[in-house]
Amino acid sequence: MAEDRYIDPDREAFEAFKALPRDTPIHMLNLIRYRAEAAYPAGHALAGKGLTGAEAYAEYGKASGPIFTRLGGSILWRGRFEGMVIGPDDKQWDNVFIAQYPNAGAFLAMVTDPDYRLAVVHRQAAVLTSRLMRFTPDTSGDMF
Repeated sequence: MAEDRYIDPDREAFEAFKALPRDTPIHMLNLIRYRAEAAYPAGHALAGKGLTGAEAYAEYGKASGPIFTRLGGSILWRGRFEGMVIGPDDKQWDNVFIAQYPNAGAFLAMVTDPDYRLAVVHRQAAVLTSRLMRFTPDTSGDMF
């Protein structure tokens, strides 16, 4: 079975995101699977340099991190994927984390920032497939 490819949001998903409240804190669950070799567009300075997907994603982090931080973002949780307990066993993730934003407006400001738009090419080159899911923080307790 061919690998499904989810790298950037489609217009419908992005419009649905924008329709949700913008003034409340959000958590974004990120599940990322890297390409074996980064796929930069022709003409990019790193095209053909033999970077791995992980290396290209590190470039994305270096370039986008200051924007993320300036807008109040932080990494709430990061983990190392070890195995699927419930779900398709053909899905594995190289990078799993929850990004926290003070509000959805901060996320929208990040993805529309001109410097971020330059940085995202590293993410696009790095990622084979991914999932990005928005959550509203909720109270926790002792029970499920």
